[in-house]
Amino acid sequence: MSGTPEIGGRRPIAMNVEAGKSYWWCACGRSKAQPFCDGSHKGTEFSPREFKAEKSEEAWFCTCKRTANQPMCDGSHKKLATT
Repeated sequence: MSGTPEIGGRRPIAMNVEAGKSYWWCACGRSKAQPFCDGSHKGTEFSPREFKAEKSEEAWFCTCKRTANQPMCDGSHKKLATT
């Protein structure tokens, strides 16, 4: 994968998270269960990232995999080239 993850989506996904629960965010971009890991990273240099919710709330997860605030969206998808 040459150090750059695949683009899993071009918009963040809002999810309701529960306080104290762990969520495993897809870092490779290959998961069919975006924004979460489905094991598709096997054989790559990427590993899912654990996100443990501090409170129950709506959270916006990155799917483009370019965020500097993993696993949350920071608007980086707006800078992706359109194809």
